[in-house]
Amino acid sequence: MSLLTVGTVAFDAIETPYDKVDRVVGGSATYITLASSNFYKENQIVSVVGDDFPDEMIAEFHKRAIDTEGLQVIEGEKSFFWSGRYHENMISRDTLVTDLNVLANFDPVLPAAYRKAKYVMLGNIDPNLQMKVIDQLEERPDMIMLDTMNFWMDIAMDSVKSVLKHIDVLTINDEEARQLSGEHSLVKAAAAIFEMGPKYLIIKKGEHGALLFGENQIFSCPALPLAEVFDPTGAGDTFAGGIMGHIAASGDVSFENMRKAVLTGSVMASFCVEKFGPNRLLEITKADIDQRMDEFRRLMTV
Repeated sequence: MSLLTVGTVAFDAIETPYDKVDRVVGGSATYITLASSNFYKENQIVSVVGDDFPDEMIAEFHKRAIDTEGLQVIEGEKSFFWSGRYHENMISRDTLVTDLNVLANFDPVLPAAYRKAKYVMLGNIDPNLQMKVIDQLEERPDMIMLDTMNFWMDIAMDSVKSVLKHIDVLTINDEEARQLSGEHSLVKAAAAIFEMGPKYLIIKKGEHGALLFGENQIFSCPALPLAEVFDPTGAGDTFAGGIMGHIAASGDVSFENMRKAVLTGSVMASFCVEKFGPNRLLEITKADIDQRMDEFRRLMTV
């Protein structure tokens, strides 16, 4: 009953109006697994790093019972590196540097123990690689959730649509939903995307929360108002990790439980933005999560 996550494990350099860091661990799979491990203890990670990746971070994965057999370490090469600068609104950002390094030749080969995963989270990578992961699964998982972005829609729309036929949940932001569907209305966009394959659609709206579509129902989840946002990097991946951790722990893929999962994802994302990189995720406790969950529930109570 494992939860398999495939994505990037990397280094980031981040500048915001508050401060900057020159080198912090990042990557979609990092944020997803750190978030999901708070709820579910059979996590598996598939990614690639160079020999410059810190042993301390791998130890953190192990501390949280994250299986790293699928984390390839390429000797003599460097890990994927991204650098970006956020604008004053903390939403728009400029990419300054993208060094693919080991990611340029990433081949996501699943260890034998990973091929019967009950839950699969496909992080934001090349849709052809996402499809390659699905092709290696020996059994149909109870849920496959996929994240993608406008970059892949710009250069590989056919591949994006091809992989969507094989998944259960798609998570993208509002602009990406409009681009994928060709519809401005998010309700119409959801209807068009359902025709492509997914059973559920989660549209992220940043500080305005998220929308869950499915089973002819819509759920609107707010974002918790925060006094300060230090770094939005990884918030969407942390959101996805919270969702998948909740679903895997409960074993329930109904719409009603997806509502709870989206709330859990929002709680985790609210922690992520409080410090640079995944640093806040490394220090929170169950008590912190429970307290913030209560804050969210109060926010949603009429």
